[in-house]
Amino acid sequence: MRIGNERRSDDFEINVVSLIDVLLTLLMFFVLTTTFVEHSRLKVELPQASAEDRDMQPPAITIMVDRDGHFYVGSDEVTGEGVEPLKDTIARVAGDDRTQTVTIRADAMTAHQNVVTAMDALGQLGFTHLSIATTPTQSEAGK
Repeated sequence: MRIGNERRSDDFEINVVSLIDVLLTLLMFFVLTTTFVEHSRLKVELPQASAEDRDMQPPAITIMVDRDGHFYVGSDEVTGEGVEPLKDTIARVAGDDRTQTVTIRADAMTAHQNVVTAMDALGQLGFTHLSIATTPTQSEAGK
């Protein structure tokens, strides 16, 4: 005779219906309260390059970036790494006039970070007129 060792043969189950209800309620809450980004609000004008001659004054300052990431302000090479030596060279070449037009001439194979570094240095110094030099496309050059 076996006393105390009677096992119930009932199957054990978990009712997941209430868990699914809670998850669907949370999902609906997050979907309805999420801020949707409307890309149509962003008005971006992409740059264009053409071979037409413009009646523009030549830029007062030219910053050149070679393929290896070396900076040149006018004919002066920037010695040192980072933004500070670049800012010092630009400030020395430009003087006190921050309304001058600055042209960045970067090699097509240089890292994008080098161009951003030049733009950051110009922004920190207070320059507001900036252009990036491009070359005309092959179809425009043949015209």
